Amino acid sequence: MDTKRDILWRVYVSFIGIVVLCVFILGKAFYIQRVQGDHWRSMSDSMHQRIVELDADRGTIYSEDGQMLSTSLPQFDIYLDFQADGLRDKNGKVFRENIDSFAYAMASFFNDKTKSRYLLELKEGYRKKSRYYALKKKMSFEDYKAFRQFPLVRLGRNKSGVIVEESSIRLSPFGLLANRTIGLSREHIASNGKVKKQNVGLEKSYDSLLTGQKGQRLVRYTSAGPIPLEGFETEPENGKDIFTTIDVNIQDIAENALLKQMEFSEAQYGTCMVMETKTGKLKAIANLGRRPDGSYWEDDNYALRVTEPGSTIKLVTLLAVLDKGTSKLDDLVTVGKEGHMVVGPRDINDAERSPKEVLTVEECFAHSSNVGMGWLANKAFAQNPAEFRDYLHKYHMDVKSPVDLNNIPNPRLAPLARNSGGVMNMITMSFGYAVQVSPLQTLTLYNAVANQGKMMKPYLVNSIRQDGKAIKEFAPTVMEESIAAPGVIKAAQQSMEMVITEGTGKYAFKDMNFPIAGKTGTAHVADGDTKYGHGVYQASFVGYFPANDPQYTCIVVIRSKPHAAIHYGGTLAGPVFREVATKLYAMYVPVKVPVMFAAKKDSSNFYYAGGTEDLKNVYSRMDLKYSDSTAGDWSSVLYTRNDTRPVMKDKQLAKKTMPDVKGMGLRDALYLLETMGVKVSVTGKGKVKTQSLQPGTVLTKGAAVVLELI
Repeated sequence: MDTKRDILWRVYVSFIGIVVLCVFILGKAFYIQRVQGDHWRSMSDSMHQRIVELDADRGTIYSEDGQMLSTSLPQFDIYLDFQADGLRDKNGKVFRENIDSFAYAMASFFNDKTKSRYLLELKEGYRKKSRYYALKKKMSFEDYKAFRQFPLVRLGRNKSGVIVEESSIRLSPFGLLANRTIGLSREHIASNGKVKKQNVGLEKSYDSLLTGQKGQRLVRYTSAGPIPLEGFETEPENGKDIFTTIDVNIQDIAENALLKQMEFSEAQYGTCMVMETKTGKLKAIANLGRRPDGSYWEDDNYALRVTEPGSTIKLVTLLAVLDKGTSKLDDLVTVGKEGHMVVGPRDINDAERSPKEVLTVEECFAHSSNVGMGWLANKAFAQNPAEFRDYLHKYHMDVKSPVDLNNIPNPRLAPLARNSGGVMNMITMSFGYAVQVSPLQTLTLYNAVANQGKMMKPYLVNSIRQDGKAIKEFAPTVMEESIAAPGVIKAAQQSMEMVITEGTGKYAFKDMNFPIAGKTGTAHVADGDTKYGHGVYQASFVGYFPANDPQYTCIVVIRSKPHAAIHYGGTLAGPVFREVATKLYAMYVPVKVPVMFAAKKDSSNFYYAGGTEDLKNVYSRMDLKYSDSTAGDWSSVLYTRNDTRPVMKDKQLAKKTMPDVKGMGLRDALYLLETMGVKVSVTGKGKVKTQSLQPGTVLTKGAAVVLELI
């Protein structure tokens, strides 16, 4: 009995213990649910709910006339919540009644799966009670508008379970046009797993304004994926819009002209920029680089890349020596006949031999003589080569361009201290080497000369707007009121005009119907992996038009392929400038309407002189009547208003006596006077109107006369 009682006692104790434990567990559960329930539920929510950021719509970049250059288009990711009340209500009545027609609509519109395939996948998702079933990714706005009318979807979110997440994609409607300048806006996953932006161009410079203010959304995470909670959102503030100075038509002209020449020459890369002379607005920036397949794309902003410019830097040298006063435009410089000469410590070579052994300063610039410009620089700055840098600084050639873009490279200059090879470097800089500047810096300087010495800041943005209202506007900014005295600017303009009429740009701009001023440049390239032996050249042309009233300044820079047959500035870059200038002049430069006026009568218009036989030949060919009263080699004809038969008479000539050459053409006057030993200077065009030595003046040895033609 004792054994039985002992066993029963242990059983009762165990039973009571189990009961006590159960009561404790039930009490604890009750306590957790009723007393601590809010605390644990909040912890659960904090573990399964997150606040996620909502991206704002990125602002649009426009051209000056309001055309979109870069914009964001919405795209939509579509999900289905198969546990939505509407789909589960009444044992899934809504789902059963609409799923067949919904699958048919999806298959018919998107044409990516069959109806049966859609039906199978949707039913499987419903069976698994998926809460975040991915139906369609990156749907366009046009497709989304159609999607909203599909069966099931049009019932609304609560009944259909459709979840829509909107994002955006950045597009450039004009494709290649100004692509690098406008820039790119894209994201990538960094090595640390974070999303980072990779922007360039204006997209980078104005990223904070374009991006706007992000919003927030509360999302609950489930095993089926995250589910947005309605009513817990802060709407994002969309980005601001940027209105640029770019003119789409001018950009298209520059882009096509550059592309045509690049494809023809198989060049490595090139850039073409157009600036509005009076304001500094950049109306076009075309950048083209050759890709491995031979095509061209805007792969880099070559307008900002610093390189040795070649002869376009000679404008700095010309302005500096004229401003310092060590040389005047009509001073003579001996450049020799061999195409090379030692100047100071430097042996200088000319790319092309000079047309004359002695050139004026103006002609040195027009014919792009390295020897001549080096000699002028040495004359002015040999004692203090660092002074040349002062002029580079004055013309903003030793600091990076202030254009409103990011990552502008700094120019590079060789040392100019006299004890560090400064004289050698200064002379080398004078014709475009030992200094690296960007095409935009060169353009800005030439634009200042076109603008009568006033240097304008180059800029790309006119205004920043939000919801169509301007919140900030940018006006033209003067960097330097005058980079040189008016006389120096006038001399530089005259020299650039001579480049076109007589110098290295003569053949590229032959028969232009409006005046152009500019400068060619050809630099033998040695940078990076490229050596002089590779035969690569950088051809440039920079100038403005029309020269008598500048409206636009333009620069073209093209880097040639190795050993290219066409590599000079006038032959490679010049044709691009010519095409751009011709089209812009026709489209944008105001047409000057000629004013009708009555010309004053001038009796000299009716007086002609020349060789007797030549005059007779003219009258014979034109079948004109005249009375012949000649016996000598030189004659003259005087018309009166009502004269029907003019008289041709001999001109009286005497040895060592100044003849009367009025009325003669230049060829006859030169022949007659030079055979008499007279030195002749000429101004004007046409026939001789006046002569500085009166007829009958006794001629002495070395006599000189100035003839004015009209």
